[in-house]
Amino acid sequence: MINRFLVFSILNLTLFVIPICHGEQLNAYELCILERVKGSGSIDTAETIKKECRKHAENEKKQKLSSVDIPIKESGVLTQRLRKEQQTEFEPYVITPHRRNYIQPMLTTNDINHEQYTQIEGYERHLEDYEAKFQLSLKVPLSKSSLLFEEDKLYFGFTIQSWWQIYSDGISKPFRETNYMPEIVYAIKTDWEPFNANTGVIFGAEHLSNGRSQLPSRSWNRLYTQFVVEKGSWVFSLKPWVRLQEDAKENPIASRGDDNPNIEDYVGNYEFSAGYNDGQFEYGFRLNHAIETGRGSVEVSFSFPLWGKFYGYASVFTGYGESLIDYNHKQTRFGLGIALNNLL
Repeated sequence: MINRFLVFSILNLTLFVIPICHGEQLNAYELCILERVKGSGSIDTAETIKKECRKHAENEKKQKLSSVDIPIKESGVLTQRLRKEQQTEFEPYVITPHRRNYIQPMLTTNDINHEQYTQIEGYERHLEDYEAKFQLSLKVPLSKSSLLFEEDKLYFGFTIQSWWQIYSDGISKPFRETNYMPEIVYAIKTDWEPFNANTGVIFGAEHLSNGRSQLPSRSWNRLYTQFVVEKGSWVFSLKPWVRLQEDAKENPIASRGDDNPNIEDYVGNYEFSAGYNDGQFEYGFRLNHAIETGRGSVEVSFSFPLWGKFYGYASVFTGYGESLIDYNHKQTRFGLGIALNNLL
């Protein structure tokens, strides 16, 4: 009883006399000491009580600072899309979109590529400067949990683009060109947050082919690294690539060998893209550039809600490589149609 009385007396003197002299109210440390002395059933030394209450006050201070001083970073439009996809990507009856899925019933050009079809008699003379185009693109997750880093993802993607001469009555409305692109994609979210933005890195391997043989055959393979920055409604991307070289053809109609040895001189060595989505309207910009030749292409796109899951979709393209058969053919194209999903 004597020890407890002494501890209580000393601590009460510290708690009440000193703050009153300074005209201050009790702080968290002093209140903790008072509560420990009044409520404790055991005999603790003054030093033990002070040590525990000092730790309690420091923890309380940290909690206040974390809740007041550190801003909460909001998820951007790309992160929101990926989180929605992850909720259903393993459902058996759900197909997850990869790129945009759309059909453009009207796609015009200022210069259709007649040269590549001269080997088919009469074909090139009946090609129209307007046609239809569609794209189907999906991806399948190959990993259900993290592989190498936290929240990393591995996907298999597959995209088909097709140009349909639906308005050419003279040649029975053929599919003029179809491009296939299977790919493996490995995505990592990084901890680098410049200006409170989200960042990520994607490593991928792509095969691009038009599925033809001999003279109209076009194909190539590339490895790429894609850097992505997301800030609110904006997303920026830089995607340089390296082509996997093939052996030269022994003759133009040989099945083995490089179908388009100079394709990078026209379609470029990297791609820069930017997108903005305000919840209703989405704006897109894409630039492909060849470092040595200065050639490439620019595409601007715009989508807007129509009804249900349908979006209006418009695009303008100018430059080289709108399709593989046109990789070295320059043209300007305008398309209008309907999309099933946005990119963001």
